[in-house]
This record gives sequence, structure tokens and C-alpha cells, in this order.
Amino acid sequence: MKTNYLTTLFVSLLLVVSSHTFAQLDAPRGSQMASVSQQVGITKIYVKYSRPSVNDREVWGKLVPYGMNNLGFGTAKESPWRAGANENTIIKFTDDVKIEGQPLKAGKYGFHIIVNENDTATLIFSKEHKAWGSYFYEPSQDALRVDVATSSIPHTELLTFSFISVDATSAVLALQWEKKQIPFKIEVDVPNIVLASFREEFKGQGGFQRQNWEQAANYALNNGGDLNEALGWIEGAIAGQFFSQKTYNNLQIKSQILSKLGKKEEASAAMDEALNMATIFQTHQYGRTLIGQGEKDKALEIFKMNAQKNKDTWPVHYGLARGYSALGNYSKALTHLKKALNNAPNDASKGRVQANIDKLEKGEDIN
Repeated sequence: MKTNYLTTLFVSLLLVVSSHTFAQLDAPRGSQMASVSQQVGITKIYVKYSRPSVNDREVWGKLVPYGMNNLGFGTAKESPWRAGANENTIIKFTDDVKIEGQPLKAGKYGFHIIVNENDTATLIFSKEHKAWGSYFYEPSQDALRVDVATSSIPHTELLTFSFISVDATSAVLALQWEKKQIPFKIEVDVPNIVLASFREEFKGQGGFQRQNWEQAANYALNNGGDLNEALGWIEGAIAGQFFSQKTYNNLQIKSQILSKLGKKEEASAAMDEALNMATIFQTHQYGRTLIGQGEKDKALEIFKMNAQKNKDTWPVHYGLARGYSALGNYSKALTHLKKALNNAPNDASKGRVQANIDKLEKGEDIN
């Protein structure tokens, strides 16, 4: 028994030593690893790559040959450039996107580039992302190819991927190296992706909170979502569920959805109910919203109602001043602004009121 135990122990130690003997050491690379990421809406975009230096070498057409090339190793007869060094440059999208207007599914891709002499390039997004470089490139694995124009830039020593512009629904990602930039636009269908994520979240804990249903309905209202779906969401927030509660906020959202659906009378009834629950500030803000929508007479009615319910309190006189100013009655607006100055709650508020008094005295609308 003892001999068997010692034999087993020796074999185990030998395996451990052997595994350490052949393990690769974690040493610094010549071309350091790097990553960059950007979020567009709720979609995340990642790039992981190695960063070679120019190091006084001729890059384009030499170090990076133009066109497709036989690299003399691997299974590929012709290979593009690996868009970096070492392993595949990897780009990942957490949702479906469009690259220069062409659709590409969510996922992780090996990123390659065919660089041309005529200031153009072909971007390749390969479903094979675990390969080393482009030595095993297989065209049948291409998920997308798209042609782009390149441009000249000041010298960039280290190869760099960066997001050179970003807006609400898109980003421009560019590879920059030596004096060449290869940019491409990534577009994201943000509203539909966000709404789809809401539907998924409602299946879990997110579906147990009234405020989430309100947020989803309001987002759909303002971002081109299905208005009937939005109406269902907000009605669920108002009544019929254990988390439901009728509030000024959700009644106002319901009114806006009904109005956009063309149901004007129902929208008006919902807003009247909301105003019965509104605070002085909510009523004031609704009046300002009406001015912004061009409904100036209705806005003055709301400001008057607020003044009737909350006599001589801040900010009812400020509201009346805005209402009269919107209708061009600067004399009455000035009277109410001077009253607002007397009951403004702090120096900052007094300063804003005084600034508007100055505008009215110059004959300028304060809205």
C-alpha cells in the first residue's frame, strides 16, 4: 500500500512539474495589447487589438502590403491584413448594428482590412475571431465586407483604434497608424433596442416597479415606439396591478399618448384629472410646456388656475407673468413679475426674476 502511495505521489508531482515546464511565461510583448469601448444608447462596442509601432519603418505597401497576399504560412492562400499585430483584432457588438449602412448581427468578429493603393480599404468582419493573425483566414467565414475611404492624418506612432465621433444613435470608429486613418460609421437602432430591452426586463424584477412602466411608456411616446403598447404600459402603472398608483406623472404621460393617438377628448380628461393632483410646481411647468407648444391662451388659463389654488405663493406670479408675456401683454406681465420678486424664496430666484424684469422693460418676451 505504501509503495503504491509513493508511486502515485511521484507521478502526480511529475505531472505538475511537466505542466509548469511547458507553460508559457507571461512576458511583455513587443506590440502591447490594448482595448477601447464605446456605448451608443445601451449598445456596447468593444475593440481588442495589439499596437505595433511605426519604428521608422515604411508601413503602407511594405510592412502592410496592399491588397490580398500569400503570407507563406497557415492555410490561407490569400490573406488580408490583421488590422494590428499578433492574434486577431477582435470587435464585438452587444446588439445588431449597421456598418456603413450594411447590417451586421450582434456578436464577436475577427477584424481584417484589405488596404488599397488608391486611398480605399475593404473592411472584413469574420465569424472566426480566435485565429492568430490572418494566416488562417477563410473567406467563407466573412459575415460582412464593406468598402470605405481612407484619409491622411498627422503621424501616429502607435497603431490606435479610437471613436472619433459619437452621437445618440451612431459612432465613427477609426484605425489610425503612421499617416493613414481608416474610419467607418457604426449605426445603432437605439429606440427599438431599448424598447426590446424593456420588454425583457419586465419579465423579471423590473416588471414589479410602477416607475419602470412609466419610464418605458414615456420613452416609447418620445422615440417613435408603438403608442398602443405605450398606452397599455401606462394604464398598467395607473391601475390594475399590485404596484399601480395613480399619480400626476403617469396621468400626464397617458394624456400625451392619447393626444398623439388623436384621442383629444380622452387626452383632455386625463390631463384635467392629473392637474387635480398636481403640485404648484407641476402646474407651473405644465403651463410652460403649453407655451412651448404654442398653446398660449391655454397656458394662461393654467397659470390663472394655479394662482387661484395657491394665492400669492411662489411661483404663481412668475407663471402669470410668463402667460401674459407670451400673449404680448408686457404691462400685466411686468406687474406680476414685480410681485414675484417680492416673494421669491432666495437670491438665485430673485436674480432670475430681476433679469426677466429687465427683459420686459426692454420690450422682450421672457419665454
